[in-house]
Amino acid sequence: MTYSTRSVTYQSKNNQPITIEYSDQGTGRIIVMLPSLARSGRDYDAVAELLVKDGFRVIRPEPRGILGSSGPMKDLDLHDFAADVAAVLDQEKTGPIVVVGHAWGSQPARMLAADRPDLVCGVVMAAASAGKLPPGSTEKPYSRLRAEIDGAGNPELSKEVRLENLRKAFFAPGSDPSVWLDGWYQEAHHAQSHARMFTNIDEYFSAGEVVPILDLQAEFDAVVVPNVMKPYLGDRVTVQVIKNAGHSMAPEQPLAMSKAIVAFANKIYG
Repeated sequence: MTYSTRSVTYQSKNNQPITIEYSDQGTGRIIVMLPSLARSGRDYDAVAELLVKDGFRVIRPEPRGILGSSGPMKDLDLHDFAADVAAVLDQEKTGPIVVVGHAWGSQPARMLAADRPDLVCGVVMAAASAGKLPPGSTEKPYSRLRAEIDGAGNPELSKEVRLENLRKAFFAPGSDPSVWLDGWYQEAHHAQSHARMFTNIDEYFSAGEVVPILDLQAEFDAVVVPNVMKPYLGDRVTVQVIKNAGHSMAPEQPLAMSKAIVAFANKIYG
């Protein structure tokens, strides 16, 4: 399925130009998809095509440093990445939409809902760490398999080491991790990791105060601490598990992922 590629350029808070490239396909109610750490929205081609077949319009902004998106990359926080998405939605005059954030992408997705509640009516956290932990936990948020996550796209490591990192951190047993050997962007990795570390979790954790949240978990996710959102936010959160998927989710179970998103979006849009 074909899609159009456009871009929006706006000025940063320091009056520096920022250009965000985005793909746009389909017609109808809008679903925005934000990718995982250091990866492109192209990872969701199969999911997007299925969403379009179900009558949705899918917009996928590329984060700064990936494909045609560019701008300052130093000292960014999640407000900056959320503003990039908002610039796309403002240009398209979308009104409130359902936003899907996969893994790291759930952080700017929730930040967007907090900063621009006029643009978000529902949030899907797909294989996404909450950023907080259950009461009494001694873990550090976002700490599981950190070395494997950071090493998966490191071009200085051997193919064999990177495959093992991908297998441990991203893929369910029996899945082929080689599909994610390519498509990593190191400058974006550093900028996005910095943004996560230097944004207060309470600024984005709950995605604002009111929007419904789908906590879409993967059965074999080795990275995410599951079932954290609902104890904190109660009935705002619906939990669903995608079987036979790891942290990557989309390349493993695109049909199940798309069906879950469609069901949630249909409830939100009515």
